Amino acid sequence: WNLPIRHVVEDIFNEYKGDRECADFQNFTVYAKRLFFANGIHHHYSEDKFFPECPREYFQSLMEAVGDGDKAAELLEVIYSPDIYPQRRSTSKTGDIVELSAVNFYDGVSREEVEKYYNSLMDPNDKTPVSYGLNTKVVKENGKVVEKPWKVDGIYGPALEKICAELEKAADVAETDLQKKAIGLLIEYYRTGDLKTWDDFNVDWVQDTVGTIDFINGFIEDYDDPLGRKATWEGYVNMKDSAASARTEVLSANAQWFEDNSPVDPRFRKPHVKGVSAKVVDGITLAGATYPATPIGINLPNADWIRRDYGSKSVTIANITHAYDYAAQESPKSTLTEFAYDQAEIDAYKKYGSYTDEIHTDLHECLGHGSGQLLPGVSSTALGEYQSTLEEARADLFGLYYMADPKLVELGIMPDAEAYKPAYSNYIRNGLFVQFTRVELGKQNTEAHMQNRKLIAEWCYEKGAARGIIEKKMRDGKTYFVVNDYEALRGLFAELLAEIQRIKSEGDYAAGKNLVETYAVNIDPQLHKEVLERYAALNLKPYGGFVNPDIVPVEKDGKIVDYKIEYVDNYLQQQLDYGKKYRTL
Repeated sequence: WNLPIRHVVEDIFNEYKGDRECADFQNFTVYAKRLFFANGIHHHYSEDKFFPECPREYFQSLMEAVGDGDKAAELLEVIYSPDIYPQRRSTSKTGDIVELSAVNFYDGVSREEVEKYYNSLMDPNDKTPVSYGLNTKVVKENGKVVEKPWKVDGIYGPALEKICAELEKAADVAETDLQKKAIGLLIEYYRTGDLKTWDDFNVDWVQDTVGTIDFINGFIEDYDDPLGRKATWEGYVNMKDSAASARTEVLSANAQWFEDNSPVDPRFRKPHVKGVSAKVVDGITLAGATYPATPIGINLPNADWIRRDYGSKSVTIANITHAYDYAAQESPKSTLTEFAYDQAEIDAYKKYGSYTDEIHTDLHECLGHGSGQLLPGVSSTALGEYQSTLEEARADLFGLYYMADPKLVELGIMPDAEAYKPAYSNYIRNGLFVQFTRVELGKQNTEAHMQNRKLIAEWCYEKGAARGIIEKKMRDGKTYFVVNDYEALRGLFAELLAEIQRIKSEGDYAAGKNLVETYAVNIDPQLHKEVLERYAALNLKPYGGFVNPDIVPVEKDGKIVDYKIEYVDNYLQQQLDYGKKYRTL
């Protein structure tokens, strides 16, 4: 439904001749911006459906005015009814999460049928399994469960054909022979839908580390699938920042030391860390699931066996991180000054915070995701719907644990032995309290990254309560969470990292489920109400997104001699332009 709804919204903006200054049209515009930002009718983080604040009758009049009235009955019911597709990815504890999820990955099948189907395909003795189901829709035909692949002559064919055409142009100007070969494999994968070819592409892609320009392109992350199997499409082009990459290259060079000294059971460590490539980049173009809300770091590929045998690529996206920092500094009020307990906390974070946040991202992406190993016969999908949350927690904990290690000072990465402390305070403050500014009052915490942060902070708060490691304090009717013992907190991070690595390595679904449901989901209603009220008084917005720059060639005597970057100042117009220029579906 997202695409037809988007098309109608685009039609209205492009063709409506009526009053655009009235309150109803202004409310319609807000809805449209939210729709474009979320790539659909569900919030990109909370995953709950959001609704227009203009009346349904008004929306219908807009559709009729641009010739889309015949679609109104069907589409407006989807847009306005709270009972139709209420959640993009269901987190129900009682119902069938496949049937209850709005995502377009499954149709007419139950969770039991899907899991039975994929279990029949998997071989526990296969040391290099494909990512079963990554690029397909599961349906029933004649009572039988079947997959419909996303490929050039299948689902999303016109869009994938266009992608292949652009990739062919990119292959002609590839920086290296290996990059050119990888692009060729990616094109073949899009044409065939063959997941073995997808693995072949990733093996070449992860080993192509010498160029300046790199890219991500494909059905990659499975956060939106209730079963953690099917991926959304994303495209991303970046350029290496050679000076800033020196830091991540030091981490990469010492990856084996970090693995060998990790506080987890030695059985779950990688005996030989291979091909950990890390760099700092500037994003050039964002597309698909990474646009307009983009991650600040990426570690790929996701296949555990490729990480084991060939390594991984990790990037910290510097221009995105810096943009967030500068935007925060320009604000006269901040979450730091509101939620930090005292001036000492504020000063410490201002001194170290931006830098140590980047270090944590480096450790999370470069080393955390690539650490550890599955025991033989354990499937990478064994943790099911809890996989994403637990994997993000594992990588975060790896970073948190090592931020405080003297090794980072020795390597010249951390400035001194105290620098990690404001990062610890900020993580706990955010995980227990501040991040819930992003969740509507009364709702549960459902997004994987937010669940991960709550799981870690809540678990440490509980386990350290008797020793007062983290203390809940009240002042002037306001709640604060204060870290009293940083070394002891690091010990708790180590303990939880060891347990979550065990859960992943052994595929212990029950233990993973218990951790997530106990510590990651339910928000204290009083704290939630308080944080929303305090945040509202700051007049800030909880999310940020980005427009793509226009890269314009400069020609002289018929040849391109330079490029200039132009920034659009109208996010809505960029979305509408993309609809006109690139719509294929």
